[in-house]
Amino acid sequence: MNPSEPKFILGIDPGTNVMGYAVLQVEDRKPSLVVMGVLTLSKIENHYVRLRRIHERALQLINEYHPDELAIESPFVGINPNSLIKLCRAQGVVMSAAVERDIPIFEYPPAKVKISIVGNGNAAKEQVAEMVKRQLHLTDDMFEGQKLDATDALAIALAHHYATSRPLAGGAKGGAKSWKEFVAHNADRVNDPYKK
Repeated sequence: MNPSEPKFILGIDPGTNVMGYAVLQVEDRKPSLVVMGVLTLSKIENHYVRLRRIHERALQLINEYHPDELAIESPFVGINPNSLIKLCRAQGVVMSAAVERDIPIFEYPPAKVKISIVGNGNAAKEQVAEMVKRQLHLTDDMFEGQKLDATDALAIALAHHYATSRPLAGGAKGGAKSWKEFVAHNADRVNDPYKK
């Protein structure tokens, strides 16, 4: 992908009661919010119909915003087994939608997202939302009425941006695998005080 072209990241906070989603645009390494929201499923009684609705909404988002990558929260151990199974299924149908459109998928555990955004793997959802708001310079009215599932999805997309835009994470020209390779591909960005 040409670094000067905008990149779109679809962030998903999967769930069978509420699914959070957000689309982040990255242009010249600067992230900005495109859209965020939730899909509420609690009124649908049949679990399998909920899964179909999740898949349909994921495809709608993909077809509308043409994301280059999907960043999705991975299920975490420690919740009750039945909830974990349902969460894994929700994640799976979103992944299936991405695979249908050949979109690369990146999974992030909740603690890693929280560390990336807040610096604390045990941060509360409200803290994550506040930090996302600050980091993206969003106004209160942009957050008004948004559920924390939506801001969690935005945090996942933003954490993915941070993880992949570091020089050694492939964000540099040529996708450097070491500092030596990074310097070789990015001589114009290196300031050597000892060079005459």
